[in-house]
This record gives sequence, structure tokens and C-alpha cells, in this order.
Amino acid sequence: MSDNNQSSLSLDDFLPYRLSVLSNAVSRQVADIYEREFALSIWQWRVIAVLGEQAGMTSTEVAQRTLMDKPTVSRAVASLLERRLVERVTDEDDRRRMPLALTDAGLSIYRAIIPRALACEQNLLDSLTAEEIQLLQRVLGKLAVTVSPEDGLWKAQDV
Repeated sequence: MSDNNQSSLSLDDFLPYRLSVLSNAVSRQVADIYEREFALSIWQWRVIAVLGEQAGMTSTEVAQRTLMDKPTVSRAVASLLERRLVERVTDEDDRRRMPLALTDAGLSIYRAIIPRALACEQNLLDSLTAEEIQLLQRVLGKLAVTVSPEDGLWKAQDV
């Protein structure tokens, strides 16, 4: 039984829903490349992408950087270690810390996927004007600060 005084929710107009669905659609488009060509899951690719950009992160740091939950990162890392795409390296300053790095095979996959991922991004951006791209970057930056002011979801854009 619905309460007539209660505000209604239209998912097609609800920003969190729209962002989530759009994110899933964009991720799916890129995922088709690395799943089909490299047999990687979305989660495995995210770990590879983060380590390709910044080697030496721990599983916990990868989880913080991607906002993935720790068990998902652990499973992705375990499978990447098994496939020898990622390796644990020794932290000479803190032997308890277990940083990760891409192996040569992992780096090769990373380098092969990057141009394809950038082409997918370009395809999206081609539907926008230069002004719309700048506005999108500002809006995304503002939303990131709003939802996670202490975390800095990605490198600061002009907000």
C-alpha cells in the first residue's frame, strides 16, 4: 500500500541510478575487449590498470584507489598471481608490506589494452563538444568531492 504523501521515485530521473547504469554500460563496452581478447574480468583489469599506472601498491591500496571491496581485490589478485600476470615484491623498508607489480606478461597485456581502452574513451568523447567535455570534467570532479571529500577519487580536476 503506497502513501500518497510520500515522494515518488522515477529511476530514469534518479541521478545515482543513472550514473550507475551509465557506468555499467561504459564498463561493459571496455570489458568486452579485455574479457574476449585477454580472458580478464573487470576486477582483474582494474587491478592491472592500477598497477600499470603505479606499481608497488598493496592489495589494500588497490582497494582504496578503486573503491573495490577487499575480498574482490583479493580474489582478483590471487587469480592474477596464479596466471603470473602480477607478482609480490619485497619492500626493503617494511618486510610486512606486500606490494604488487605487473610481471612482464602483465605489463604486455596492460600495454595491449591501453590503446583499445583509449579508443573506447575517444568514441564516447566524440559525441561531445570540447565545451561539454570540459563541463563534464568539472561536474565529475564536483560530484567526486561531494560523495567522497576525504578520499580524492581521482587526480584533481578543475572543480
